[in-house]
Amino acid sequence: MENVENEMEAALTLEKFEEASEIVGKVTLETKLVYSEYYSNLTGNKVYFKPENLQYTGAYKVRGAYYKISTLSDEEKKRGLITASAGNHAQGVAYAAKLAGVKATIVMPTITPLMKVNRTRNYGAEVILYGEVFDEACEYAYKLAEENGYTFVHPFDDLDVATGQGTIAMEIIKELPTVDYILVPIGGGGLCTGVATLAKMLNPKIRVIGVEPAGANCMQESLKQGKVVTLPSVNTIADGTAVKTPGTKLFPYIQKYVDDIITIEDSELIVAFLDMVENHKLIVENSGLLSVAACRHLNVKKKKVVSVLSGGNMDVINMASIIQHGLIQRDRVFTVSVLLPDKPGELAKISALLAKENGNVIKLEHNQFISINRNAAVELRITMEAFGTEHKNAIVSALEREGYRPKLVKSKEIYAV
Repeated sequence: MENVENEMEAALTLEKFEEASEIVGKVTLETKLVYSEYYSNLTGNKVYFKPENLQYTGAYKVRGAYYKISTLSDEEKKRGLITASAGNHAQGVAYAAKLAGVKATIVMPTITPLMKVNRTRNYGAEVILYGEVFDEACEYAYKLAEENGYTFVHPFDDLDVATGQGTIAMEIIKELPTVDYILVPIGGGGLCTGVATLAKMLNPKIRVIGVEPAGANCMQESLKQGKVVTLPSVNTIADGTAVKTPGTKLFPYIQKYVDDIITIEDSELIVAFLDMVENHKLIVENSGLLSVAACRHLNVKKKKVVSVLSGGNMDVINMASIIQHGLIQRDRVFTVSVLLPDKPGELAKISALLAKENGNVIKLEHNQFISINRNAAVELRITMEAFGTEHKNAIVSALEREGYRPKLVKSKEIYAV
């Protein structure tokens, strides 16, 4: 055990992190901490965001990719690089390879958002779409590396890559030396390994919390079993952290330096997205929102908490869908069904009632053939905007007082508008 710890300390040293910070600083933007009054009031802590979604490539991944490439020999670079990625590491490698004048091939899962695919190509890399999840894309990338002699740059299970990612911790602690908690998204573990290791080196009192999707909690399960395990499947909208097997080289560091793992349901990411857009005007992708949602799960008060926003590369169609679902979750969009007599003027009456209650109608579905009883022959489904749950309930109560017997339609049955 002592030998293992000695090897760990020799692999990730303070000197290497300092070197990485100097090298990475040449190609990254300065992402100053953003104080969140909204989340601070909500949680009783002082909450700050580390906005890595504002990096050149839209994510922190450029740090690890650029530092890794800087450590390669001329021969390794000459052979060309290959990697597998759900998108952010792909862009990091493509961008870093372009700066270094090196050819890069990227294998991406077929479900990768189009924006991430196109941006990777725009940096000059060759993109190959393969597999439904990262693990399948990674296996294929290894095969191509062996067949073509490419130099493989792993997106997370590489200590040089993790060192580059860890430069985030250096910046956080320089800006906020008294930070108590750092919340870090986990996919394979590269970001969390680098941040946790360096944070504990600089201040062992800092608590580092890893945050995973509930539908892809490979690191949590591995920690429970004391060894790296592979999930049979993953199911999450956080595509950047949809990993079945965490990094084997990284696992000992996670065991030693990460204080806890929090898992987040997809529904919480939807709410967090709206929070960030409305309160901070920041676009954060689902994986980056893990650490935002985790702020609500910390059972502490009056602490200084930094949440790492790992990326902001999000497809516009995906954004539209998340906003729609978020509005429904918050009762700002809802659908109610009422039965009306089949006679002229009834639609005008209910429209007047809704106007009086300040309900903004988005869509009406008028079905005259639901019943042969002319006193209750028309079903009217009304989709409308409200200010929130209290306003929604007021509208429903007004309908009840007028004898319409409203029935709320389940959110999954509400069509996109």
